[in-house]
Amino acid sequence: MLITALMILEAVLAIVLIGAVVMQSGKSGGLSGSFGGGGETFFGGKARGLDEFLARVTIIVGIIFGMVTLALVKLTN
Repeated sequence: MLITALMILEAVLAIVLIGAVVMQSGKSGGLSGSFGGGGETFFGGKARGLDEFLARVTIIVGIIFGMVTLALVKLTN
C-alpha cells in the first residue's frame, strides 16, 4: 500500500517537474550563452517574476522527487 502510494506520488512529481522545466524561458544559446552574457541569472543575477518562481519550484520538486525515489528504493529492497 505504501509503495503504491509512493509510486503514484513519484509519477505526479515527475509530471510537475517536467512541466516546470518546459515552462521556463530559454536563457540564450545553451552553454555558449553563459559565456556571452546570457547566463547572468545563472551566475548571480536576478530572475524576474515567473522565471524565478519556476526555478524555485524546479529545485523544490526535484529535491522531493529524489527523496521519494530513495524511499522507494529502500522499501523495495
